[in-house]
Amino acid sequence: MPSPSRKKAGRKARKSPSLPIPPGFHTVTPSLAVEGGVAALEFYKAAFGAKELIRETTPDGKLVHGRIRIGDSVVLLSDVFQGSDRVAPSTMEATTVTLHLYSRDVESLWNRAVAAGATVTMPLGDQYWGERYGHLQDPFGHHWSLSMRIPMSKAVREAKRKEAMKAFEAGDHPARVSSDTDI
Repeated sequence: MPSPSRKKAGRKARKSPSLPIPPGFHTVTPSLAVEGGVAALEFYKAAFGAKELIRETTPDGKLVHGRIRIGDSVVLLSDVFQGSDRVAPSTMEATTVTLHLYSRDVESLWNRAVAAGATVTMPLGDQYWGERYGHLQDPFGHHWSLSMRIPMSKAVREAKRKEAMKAFEAGDHPARVSSDTDI
């Protein structure tokens, strides 16, 4: 049994505002580099219903630090600055990361994001792993997959899996040959 002083120190440490992970954050938090940070904040609010938590700008209006909450997750973002080791995907025309966003109503979220200016890169469709799933690219070059779990019989799942594996074997991506996308 720990000594009383250790118990007290442990309780005190839990109440301290200088804990290693700030309240409301998870262990991994994406931080996006963009060209047009303030516009990106507005896009994510319009497209994904993000709540703006922090907006810190330079005197000329560039975003030094932005913080938004989408659902229960925090996303950080900032403009790219001279001398930084970060680049925006829009300047490279590529990215190696996709942000995956689960929703209780993926159809509405999808339509909202597209209406706000996202580009469809993989149509929303029922996938063999039991999710309604699709890919979008935001106007700042970041890729997003939107998804929700759906009920699906084992037989339908297996038929969709076989169709996807045939596409992979042919050197294609299943999203390009899927027959049930409707958005």
